[in-house]
Amino acid sequence: MEGHDERFMRMALACAQAAADVGETPVGCVIVDETTGEVVAEGRNGPIGAYDPTAHAEIVALRAAAQKLGNYRLTGLTLYVTLEPCAMCAGAISHARIGRVVWGADDPKGGAVAHGPRFFDQPTCHWCPQAEGGVLAAEGGDMLRAFFRARRKGTATGAAR
Repeated sequence: MEGHDERFMRMALACAQAAADVGETPVGCVIVDETTGEVVAEGRNGPIGAYDPTAHAEIVALRAAAQKLGNYRLTGLTLYVTLEPCAMCAGAISHARIGRVVWGADDPKGGAVAHGPRFFDQPTCHWCPQAEGGVLAAEGGDMLRAFFRARRKGTATGAAR
């Protein structure tokens, strides 16, 4: 039987596929209220279409959750994202006071949670959520590799995350 984290990560993977379908890097995100199991918000990468370098899946979902809940503090929520968050997204997650972050594929080049600056481990990080990677990592990684393989062959549109 599929676990709780896998169920929500599959929803994030569907958001990632929606991003890929419009030529954006396939990264998707869902934010869940762990008490009720309700999906509070979704996001997908969209910097190209939005002309917004901050329109990463996590930022889009954080903005939607804050609007829905009428509060910029998002305590008690879990953020599921298909790719390890970058430094910008890790900072926003910290400022929002997300309780838990779960990601799929690691990002050794651009990630900032388990790789690079390890944002949540820094003494200057004022809010550190629980963090766990590797949930359905193969599916998310395969989607990203296929997207960039197609771009190199000239069969996909869009730019890197």
